[in-house]
Amino acid sequence: MPGFEFSASEEEVLVPAQRVLVTGATGLLGRAVCREFQNAGWLVIGTGFRRARPRLLRCDLTDEDAVRGLLQEYTPDVIVHCAAERRPDVVERHTEAAVNLNVHATSTLAKEAATCGALLIYISSDYVFDGRNPPYGEDDSPNPLNVYGRSKLEGERETLRHCPGAVVLRVPVLFGEVESVMESAVTSLWTKVETTESCTLDHCQQRFPTDTRDVAAVCRKLSERARQDPSIRGLFHFSGKEQMTKYEMAVSIAQAFNLPSHHLIPLTEQPAAAAALRPINSQLNCSRLELLDLSVTPRPFGTAVTDALWPFTPDKRWRQTVFH
Repeated sequence: MPGFEFSASEEEVLVPAQRVLVTGATGLLGRAVCREFQNAGWLVIGTGFRRARPRLLRCDLTDEDAVRGLLQEYTPDVIVHCAAERRPDVVERHTEAAVNLNVHATSTLAKEAATCGALLIYISSDYVFDGRNPPYGEDDSPNPLNVYGRSKLEGERETLRHCPGAVVLRVPVLFGEVESVMESAVTSLWTKVETTESCTLDHCQQRFPTDTRDVAAVCRKLSERARQDPSIRGLFHFSGKEQMTKYEMAVSIAQAFNLPSHHLIPLTEQPAAAAALRPINSQLNCSRLELLDLSVTPRPFGTAVTDALWPFTPDKRWRQTVFH
C-alpha cells in the first residue's frame, strides 16, 4: 500500500494478541513505549519516518491516506501517539512542518481512531502552561508561551474533538535510554559535565525531568484500564517529582559519576539566546492518575540518569565497578 512499508513476516502480524500502534517508535519516548508493551505481551506495531528501521513500519503521518490505510490494515486496539516535533526552538524556526506533525497529523489519527474504535493516547506537554502559577491540574487553563506549546495544545483539542474517548497525557522534559546524548535536553548536559572548561547553565527555569520508562508504564496502565472502563478518558498529568534547574541536573549528573562540578556556573538570569520562551515553572499536579491507581513511582533522578548515561562514559567497565 502506498505511504508505508512493513518488513515483518505475515506470521508475526497474525498472532492473536492485544495490538498497540506506537507512532514515533524510533524516538526517545516511542522506543520505551514499544519495549514496555512488548514486555507485557502486547503485539506492538511501531511506526517511524526519517529514522525508520527493520521491524518497524515507515509511515508519513502527514499523509491522510497512508494513516487511514495503516489503521485499516493493522486494526490496533490502542494507539500511543508519541510522534511530534518536540524541540521548541526548532518549532519556532520551522513552524509549518511542526504544525503539520503536531496538529494536522494528530487530527487525522484522532478521526481514524474514532472510526476504527481504537483507544488513542496522545502525548502532550507541560508547555501548554505559562509557568506563572504552578502546580497545574488538568482543569487549569492552558496559556502556552511558545509555538511548540500552542501546537501541542491544538493537538490536544483536535484529539478530544474527533475522538472523545481519547486520553491526553501531559508530561514534562523527558530523558531515558538515548542513541546520542543530544537526543534529550537532560542527557545533553553530559557534554557540559564531562568537560573541564567552565560553562554557564540555566538556574532559573524549574523543571521536572521524567524517565521515559515511567511514562511508558503509565501509558500501558492507562491502556489496560481504559479498555475496560470508558470513564478513563480526557486529560491526565504525569511527571517526575524532583524539581531541578538545568544547573542542578548537571551537578547531580556530576555527583552520580564522581566527577567535578566546580566548572559549572549557575546562570540566574533568563538566557536571551533561545528562540522560544520557556515557562519558569510548569509543574504538573499528577493526583488524578494517582487517585485512580494509574501512576507509577518515578525513578530517582540520580539513578535513572546514570542508567541513561553510563554507555557514554570513557570506561565502559564503570558500571560493573559501581553496581557489583
